[in-house]
Amino acid sequence: MTTHTNIDLAIPGINCASCAGRVERALKGLGGLQDIAVSPVTKRAHMRLDGTTLPQIDAVLTQAGYPPELTTTTLDVAGMSCASCANRVQHALSARPDVVSASVNLLTNSASVTHAPGLDPAELVQTVTRSGYAAKPPDGRTTPDAHRDEALTLRDDFHLALMLTLPVFIAEMGGHVFPGFHRWLMGLAGTTPLWLAEMLLTAVVLAVPGRRFFTIGVPALLRGRPEMNSLVALGAGAAFLFSSVVTLAPQFVPAASRHVYFEAAAVIVTLILMGRWLEARAKGQAGEAIKRLVELAPDQATLIRDGRDMQVAVSNLLPGDLVRLAPGERVAVDGQITEGHGHIDESMLTGEPVPAEKAPGDPVTGGTVNGMSALTYRVTATGKDTALSRIVAMVETAQAAKLPVQALVDRITRIFVPAVMSLAALAFALWLAFGPGLAEAVVAGVAVLIIACPCAMGLAVPVSIMVGTGRGAELGVLFRRGEALQRMAEADRIAFDKTGTLTLGRPTLTRIVTAGISENDALRLAAAAEARSEHPLAAAIMSAATVRGLDLPDAQLAKTTAGRGLTARADGRDLLIGNLDALREAGVPADPALVDAADRAAADGGTPAHLAIDGVHRACFLLADPERPEAAQTIAELGHMGLRCAMLSGDLQATADTVARRLGMVEAQGGLRPDDKLEAIERMGPRTIFVGDGINDAPALAAAGTGIAIGSGTDIAIESADAVLMSGDTSGVVRAIRLARAVMRNIRQNLFWAFAYNIALIPVAMGVLVPFGGPALSPMLGAGAMALSSVFVVGNALRLRRAT
Repeated sequence: MTTHTNIDLAIPGINCASCAGRVERALKGLGGLQDIAVSPVTKRAHMRLDGTTLPQIDAVLTQAGYPPELTTTTLDVAGMSCASCANRVQHALSARPDVVSASVNLLTNSASVTHAPGLDPAELVQTVTRSGYAAKPPDGRTTPDAHRDEALTLRDDFHLALMLTLPVFIAEMGGHVFPGFHRWLMGLAGTTPLWLAEMLLTAVVLAVPGRRFFTIGVPALLRGRPEMNSLVALGAGAAFLFSSVVTLAPQFVPAASRHVYFEAAAVIVTLILMGRWLEARAKGQAGEAIKRLVELAPDQATLIRDGRDMQVAVSNLLPGDLVRLAPGERVAVDGQITEGHGHIDESMLTGEPVPAEKAPGDPVTGGTVNGMSALTYRVTATGKDTALSRIVAMVETAQAAKLPVQALVDRITRIFVPAVMSLAALAFALWLAFGPGLAEAVVAGVAVLIIACPCAMGLAVPVSIMVGTGRGAELGVLFRRGEALQRMAEADRIAFDKTGTLTLGRPTLTRIVTAGISENDALRLAAAAEARSEHPLAAAIMSAATVRGLDLPDAQLAKTTAGRGLTARADGRDLLIGNLDALREAGVPADPALVDAADRAAADGGTPAHLAIDGVHRACFLLADPERPEAAQTIAELGHMGLRCAMLSGDLQATADTVARRLGMVEAQGGLRPDDKLEAIERMGPRTIFVGDGINDAPALAAAGTGIAIGSGTDIAIESADAVLMSGDTSGVVRAIRLARAVMRNIRQNLFWAFAYNIALIPVAMGVLVPFGGPALSPMLGAGAMALSSVFVVGNALRLRRAT
């Protein structure tokens, strides 16, 4: 990779020549760039890197207010076996000047690279290949499928290694169990022929099932970047070479040190292969949640075409098609009921055990299961646009994320393998200088190389994330960003929006108070203005107008102001609907009688909406939005978990206070605009969770330490959040926090095991206990312990599949 790299960036924020000038000045101020050309027409910037890197360019442009559009490419990476491997691939990718960031996941064997749009993914593949690992674009298989294939290959290699190793192991170790066995064997075959047979069998073990350790580990060692395979290759290779010299040229070895360790070399490879096989099997189980989600979608559907039913592949369905849904059948893709009435089990997506009632006009989601009624629905989304596909993508994104705690692990593993090699060399030198002989020095060095296990360190965090986010999907909790797990687990405060979050979000109009206008006229004009609004209060006014059978005039110039209300023109009159602040800002004098009615409603937990016509306060609509049945229990449980609960509402302070009192909340802030909620969240600090559902909640959701969106809320709220509850049930918040805490507890357990294991056993392998009468650790036991350490970490993470 040369330093003179041409970069062409799309910068959508450029709207004029002045913008282009600011971008160009920002780039020139950075230095290390040549041939800078910024076009306000194409909204693109071209430059040649001459010492500067894309991360620096991205930071400068973002700070200037013109962030560039970047591309993210995912690669499958083969051959990674430990955290050192993942760090090496990540370092190689990040070192490219045209790459902004790279994240490598050892568990999924993948790399996610954010880079300049013009960079050919083939160049990224070459970069990974040069670092010693094979890479390619994703092949479309789910993670469990990939791990299953890997597990099958490792199983076959393990069985072959085991078959070849057993004779060697029995020949050398059988005498420890049956004292006369070794003398009998030596008398039968002779020492040299027996050692030659062991050497041949061990050579096959190393060259066939164990070849992966040498083909990956030795080149990495020669490049000066050793990793786990390098340790195994050095350890097993050293034991084999020393034993081979003793067998073929014993005159070069002191008589007291003429022992062979073929069984150690063979058993090391066999046990590590067994560990990796079990690890790959466990990894597949860790990713089963995604596979189960993918398998929810059926392969066939009953399409209605020209009045006839016909079976077609789901992949052939198009938006607008009519699909017949038989009782008990799984919904193929997202759609809207056009005929029939029944119930659909949505538990696999929402975690809700009670089937949802469906009637014409109601949405259905692909992957859910129909009840006992025949239904017909019209397709609204297919392929990657379906809710199920978006959920799968969301879970995969979260599973590939790195938590802040991972940074510490990465720093340690980056120096771990070189440190182990240094300790192995030190152990060899000390044993050679102060020990009985050369053979014991070789054994000590080999034992240190084999006992070290950065594999467990590398798996400790990502395997817990994978299982935890997968379990969350099964419970109806989707983590859009993996790092939200850590922030949610560390939170000490939680704030809720009121309408649609703690309440059902389906308010009903309970009373209309008017001044100088009839109720029907007030309702007719208000409903006309609210016709295009998505606010829950608008829906209540529209519903009341429909019940009364009112004809609505067309409204023009409708404009919504978040946290205030809307303005429109209908029947030749200027309309304003909103709260009292909206009336004051518009200069409309408030009618005392209407204000008094609004205050009484707010004191009872209701919500008033005021109507002004041609600048005169004419009506007050009193609406009631009941609390969710589970909301009080949710607040109580959160309190028991040590979280301080608060309500942030755009409703009147009196209404917010009343609802908060009913739910058992001490703190409630009412009358908040979206920017007020944002300020309140920032005051509460970074360890705050915010739960909301509306467009006006989006800024607070994005700014909170962790934002949780109610799945029944708006798309903007969901996109701004870190986690999404697939159902509107607020008890999902409790499940999400409990799961996050369980995941972080699991990660701490894994990290403790991975680090404590190495801290405790590496000194034992070096022989520090021997001078005090303690045991030395054989390379075979070291290999077994190393293999089991990774299996332990993955097995511990799998316990999260039972988390609730």
